[in-house]
Amino acid sequence: MSSTRSKPVIPIVAAPVAEQTISLYQKTRKVYPRSVSGYFKNWRWLMIWLTQLVFYGLPWLQYGGRQAFLLDIDTHRFYLFGLVIFPQDLFYLAMLLIICAIGLFLFTAVAGRLWCGFSCPQSVYTEIFLWMERSIEGDRMARQKLDAQPWGPRKAGIKLSKHGVWLAFSLVTGFTFVGYFTPVRELLGDIQQWQLGGWSCFWLGFYSLATYGNAGFLREQVCKHMCPYARFQSAMFDNHTLIVAYDSERGEPRGGRSKNQDYQAQGLGSCIDCNICVQVCPVGIDIRNGLQYECISCGLCIDACNDVMDKMQYPRDLIRFSSAGQSGKHKLRQHLLRPRVLIYSALFALMLAWLGYGLLHKPDFKVDVIRDRNIMYRETSHGVENLYQLHLTNATEQGQRYRVQASGLGGLRIESEQTLTAGPTEEVLLPLSLSLPSSEQRGSQRIKIEVMQISSGETVSTDSTFYLP
Repeated sequence: MSSTRSKPVIPIVAAPVAEQTISLYQKTRKVYPRSVSGYFKNWRWLMIWLTQLVFYGLPWLQYGGRQAFLLDIDTHRFYLFGLVIFPQDLFYLAMLLIICAIGLFLFTAVAGRLWCGFSCPQSVYTEIFLWMERSIEGDRMARQKLDAQPWGPRKAGIKLSKHGVWLAFSLVTGFTFVGYFTPVRELLGDIQQWQLGGWSCFWLGFYSLATYGNAGFLREQVCKHMCPYARFQSAMFDNHTLIVAYDSERGEPRGGRSKNQDYQAQGLGSCIDCNICVQVCPVGIDIRNGLQYECISCGLCIDACNDVMDKMQYPRDLIRFSSAGQSGKHKLRQHLLRPRVLIYSALFALMLAWLGYGLLHKPDFKVDVIRDRNIMYRETSHGVENLYQLHLTNATEQGQRYRVQASGLGGLRIESEQTLTAGPTEEVLLPLSLSLPSSEQRGSQRIKIEVMQISSGETVSTDSTFYLP
């Protein structure tokens, strides 16, 4: 018999594996928008000038010896040129919010996200801050090169200059914002005398820092991750909504080539794959990948692409404002005469007319009558007496005199003062005593209390209740 010898088993020890940390979050890539010129860039700056002239200039306008547009928190008044809005007029604010919502739907249905690209405060201030950055640091390549350099006196000086200009502009913006809620001339005097109030100081600093942070650092991240409009815009889009679109049928397959080459013979499209449309985009997307929620419809990629097409002597509008429902140029009539556009337009016009009519016919004073809850009625030598509190608000900016009358029951008379005076935008409380000498009626009876403005004859009436034994 042959015997077999078993071989010794040599244990294998695995080499230690170094621990690795895998990040589940991608680091935000900084966007360096490239400067561009063209039709949409000019329109964008025109809208920036218009919106900022209104924003910075409106608080300084005067009307009737006061600030023309003022949301006075201390006195609970909203001054809009000749109009004075009180807290009781929340109806008008609700109407205004409804009109803004319908206007947003209408504007989106007609023009897509043009509001975002041309008038949104985030886009406007980001473009202003980018202009300051380009003026100090240079265009795209210069800024990239500067950020890649190690810190030194030159880089620190350039960065400090940029942030100093940003902060100064942000402080002016914060001051203007607070000037809509506190009389701006008084606010300027308080700042010059170092007597700025606590809340004014807080909101000036808060809005200044918000402008500095959003436009200087967050920029496109606000549009991508913080703005709700970017998320629910798809629910308001259809195949006829105007969007910034890349003509893939004409542009693909893309590829580099010489200007003098016959690209069609090489099987190439019109896109030369220069990526300039990506470099000018303020949110850093590639519009050639199709519609993306990050796109703010600023049109800068159209200007950049048209400039390249001109240099290559190709037809323009490889990238253009168009719609998914049409491959050619958009037909304006078909675009505007859609059911949703007509419905939104009708609702918008109706609500706007309703608000305008309400403001134009708003009464010059308001009356509210409140019964005395402690005493239902009392019997006196004059008969049965009921007590009320008449709350009158003078909605004009001149002092007025009023006369009070009561009707609804035979023999009903006013035992208290029947005339009262209210100063400009003043609220007055008048104790009101009504008496009825005798009546066959019993229980609660409906009465009407009328207040007449003596100078104009305008009358406001309100219903109330008179209690009998």
